[in-house]
Amino acid sequence: MTKNQVYFPNLNGLRFIAAFLVIIHHIEQIKLIRGLDSLWSSTIFVVIIGKLGVVLFFTLSGFLITYLLLAEEKTSMDINIRNFYIRRILKIWPLYFVIIFLALFITPRIGIFTLPELGIEVVQKNIGEKIILFALIFPNLVLSMLGVVPYAAHTSSIGTEEQFYLVWPVVLKKFTSNRLALMISIVAIYFIISLVLGLSFFSSGSFNHVLRKFWSTFNIDCMAIGGFYAVMLFQNNKFLRLFLNQYLFYTVLFIVIIFLIKGIYIPYIHYEFYSALFGILILNLAANTQLKISLENRLFNYLGKISYGLYMYHPYGIVLAIYFAVRINFVSNWLVYPLSLLITIAIAGLSFSYFESTFLKYKNKFSNILSGADKPS
Repeated sequence: MTKNQVYFPNLNGLRFIAAFLVIIHHIEQIKLIRGLDSLWSSTIFVVIIGKLGVVLFFTLSGFLITYLLLAEEKTSMDINIRNFYIRRILKIWPLYFVIIFLALFITPRIGIFTLPELGIEVVQKNIGEKIILFALIFPNLVLSMLGVVPYAAHTSSIGTEEQFYLVWPVVLKKFTSNRLALMISIVAIYFIISLVLGLSFFSSGSFNHVLRKFWSTFNIDCMAIGGFYAVMLFQNNKFLRLFLNQYLFYTVLFIVIIFLIKGIYIPYIHYEFYSALFGILILNLAANTQLKISLENRLFNYLGKISYGLYMYHPYGIVLAIYFAVRINFVSNWLVYPLSLLITIAIAGLSFSYFESTFLKYKNKFSNILSGADKPS
């Protein structure tokens, strides 16, 4: 049976850009932890772009997953929740559990990877609880309740993605009408809960602290913002032309670049504000043929294809690059940045070709709509 394929141009390039923002953030953070000169304390840009790179990932996921589920619904007259879960498991779980295994049992025993005050004793503290929460795909609860696990802390965002994947097909299958209003409602409900958790009533108590910290990582609102633009595009909504506009795109792109460089923080709606702007960029890069900017090339397409590995392996690439730079007594950004990126790309590329692809080849068996990650030949 011939299967339909949804492919949006430029989004592989965006995946890489999101991963690169996180890499920049962690290069400076790890340099700081190692007691090396770092831009962390002098440049607010490197402090905020880590989470905003993740927010870009979340918004992109919300856009793509929502559009693909709507396309499946239109083609098959249904959303097959079981098959959706299988596809996500094949994509996410193999590498996720490798990273968790390495972080808990292998990396702490290798001196090169030991970070100051984050040695094996930190990893092994409450190890049973950590194993259970990681196994249940709640790494964001590990971070909230039990603290940092080096080389696995960044998987907290993977937990958020998995929790989003768990509920999203169910929500779309249940609410078949007024889906734009549904996306707006999810954002509003998230915002209200955030405000309630910020009240003085919740300012004390360990459970309240964990709940607030967990909720701050559970950015389903940013995914719903991505979903809003996907629904608008899929339905060819009458207001689509207001957002699918090259002049708006260039204006938003300029605002995003300036705001990021200056490290501008938006009170109360920081992530939602940036997510809304990211959504406009995603929508136009995916569907606006009038744009003069293009991220469609072999390099970006490849880096986007391995972006999950780039995200998961990059702490190892950074630490190895810094270790080498220290050994040759040349800790310069001109060396650390390109070397961190090259090592990470090499590891992620090998992982994709010889490990992840083993599982990914089965994904299409469980879909009537081929994923939009790979460009049609």
